[in-house]
Formats: sequence, C-alpha cells, structure tokens
Amino acid sequence: MFEKFGRWHKDRHEYARRWKRETGGTVVGYFCTYVPEEVIYAAGILLVRILGGHEPEDVTAPHIISMYCPFCRDCLAQGLKGKYDYLDGIVIAQSCMHIRQTFHSWRMHLPIDYSYYINMPHHVQSPRAKPYLAGELAEFKKSLEDWIGRPVSEEALDQAIDTYNTSRRLMKQVYELRQATNPPLTGLEAMQMVVSSQLTDKKEHSQAVAEILAELPTRKPKRDPGVRLMIIGSESDDVEFARMVESLGATLVIDDQCTGSRYFWNEVFPHGNRLEAIAARYVDRVPCPSKDWPQWTRFGHILKLAKDFDVQGALLVQQKFCDPHECDMPPLEQLLKKNDIPSLFLEFDVTVPVGQFRTRVEAFLEMLRAEELF
Repeated sequence: MFEKFGRWHKDRHEYARRWKRETGGTVVGYFCTYVPEEVIYAAGILLVRILGGHEPEDVTAPHIISMYCPFCRDCLAQGLKGKYDYLDGIVIAQSCMHIRQTFHSWRMHLPIDYSYYINMPHHVQSPRAKPYLAGELAEFKKSLEDWIGRPVSEEALDQAIDTYNTSRRLMKQVYELRQATNPPLTGLEAMQMVVSSQLTDKKEHSQAVAEILAELPTRKPKRDPGVRLMIIGSESDDVEFARMVESLGATLVIDDQCTGSRYFWNEVFPHGNRLEAIAARYVDRVPCPSKDWPQWTRFGHILKLAKDFDVQGALLVQQKFCDPHECDMPPLEQLLKKNDIPSLFLEFDVTVPVGQFRTRVEAFLEMLRAEELF
C-alpha cells in the first residue's frame, strides 16, 4: 500500500529527472520547510527538498567546518557529488547558520541558474513578523517572475494554495488514524509518506494519499504495535532508524519534526492578499526550534500530541552539533518528565549506521514495559 512513497523517497533524483524530461519544466531545490512553496509551485516549478544521502563523505571539508551538523554537510556533499545536477535553482528561507552555509557554498561552487535567500523572520512571535514576511514574499515573487520570464497570477497562487492545503488535510487525516489502539500504518510508512511529499508533484502525491485513505480505516496490521513512541527533534528521513525502532516491539505513532507533522500541520487561510495569507501560514506554523523563542510555544503542542496519540515514551533525536535543538532538548526533557512521559535522548550523525543505537533503544523499551506492569 505504501510502497509508492518508499520508491519516491528512495528514487527521488530519478523522479525529478523524469518529470523534467517529460514536462520540459523547471526544478528548484529548497533547504528548509520555511520556504513558501506555494509561490514557487504557482510558477509551474517542481520543488525538491535537498536531503542528505546517509553515506560517509569526504568532499565538504574545504566548504564547511567539521563542527557543523552532519546533515548540512551531507546535503552539500550530495550536491558536490552531482546527485542534484538536474536542479535549475535553489532557494532557502532564513534558517539555522549550518544549513545557510550549505546554501551559500552550493551557489558559490556549483553551477546553478538561480538562487534566492528569503529573509524569513526568526522572531515569529513578533507582531511585525507577518507584514515583514509578506513584503519579502513580494520581492521573492518578483525575482521568480524575472527569472522564468512570465508573471505569477493571483489565479495561479489560489490554485497553489488550494493544492497545498489539500495535501496538508489528506496527510493530517492519515496521521489522525494513528491514534487508534492498533494504528493502520507504521511510523516508517508515515515518514516516507511525508518526506516523499517534499520530493514530488503535490497533486500526484495527494492522489496517492487519497487512494490510501480510502483503504486505511479497514487495514488491520498483523504486527503487535507494542510500545507507543513519539519522535521529536531534528530533520530525519532515516529509514533504517525507524525500521530498527519498530522492529524492537514499538510503533512510532506521532512526531514533531520538519520531515513529519510540522511540515503540514496548519494551512493557509486565503483572503484578498494572497502573499499576506501565505506569510501568515509560515509565521503561525508549528515552529522549528530556530524560531521558537523567546518562549517555547510549541511545547504545549507537543504535550497535546502526546496525549492525543496516547504516547508511552518519547525519542528525542538531535543531529550532532545542531545548536537550535541542543538548546531545546534540556527544557523539553524536563517538561516531558514533569508530565510523566519518559524520554530517551539520541545524538545523531546521519552518515553513521543506526546499529549503535539499538542497545539503547532496547533498554528504553524494556524500562517502559516494566513500568506498565506497576
């Protein structure tokens, strides 16, 4: 049932090359889910999120210092190795300093026809954030129009907003089914569904999700769901890690990640000014730790998810050297403890095999099972 999403995730470069060959269209890579995809999609462009390859690399040392997170180095390595040679442009919305370095190194050292840096406010809690971002999006839209040589109409923006809202609603409906005592899908399947939506045409992806939604409510997995876990933290499309965790007698029933629920949890509410509506969505979305200050506003959202999905424990996953999440984890761990949600902290390196985490996850699950007996 979910095999298509897995193939799209695994064969993302082949998908983009085929789309480009068959449509004659333009492909743009983006580095962060704060990029306002609706504006780019309205221009008839295929968006592909730039991800790492989960493989050792030795090509980024001249470009990024080794104390930057392995994810940003892995992404750049994929570019330097030619994996993304089909991209016509790259875009980033102001994000952490590590992935920003990947963006700047990419446009300096790789041939690319177009690049744009969107000044996304870090202080999204400020009342000035929405009008500021709307102004930035107007400049970005003008830059795109100059590049592609045609205007992006309000009608096209309306269609893009509707397409993205449809995608978000469908994936949220799938996620809500995971509240069941025996969820009809695994955490791995959910991960591949969401990540593949960041790599493929939204309409084609939504059609596949809609087809699955018609069958999911009656799907009866043969596996024992075991311990219900939540995964919180840095970007992760680590298929092998999710597979390993769920092979130990657990199910990842919900997440708070940019490759998961944070990507689609809220919608654009259309009104007269389309760019203002889009800006409001990206300011109001469940925030990344790089934006979630001076108060940790998403912590209440995490607790609600934990309750709604009947979570028994949480995996706190941080990419090594990830400063925003590194500052985020201690208060989050304390909050979960105060609310009787045990947690396990794991520091990731996306290029290191996940086997080293197996023993720690096994011990954590055994502890949770023991607590269930009392």
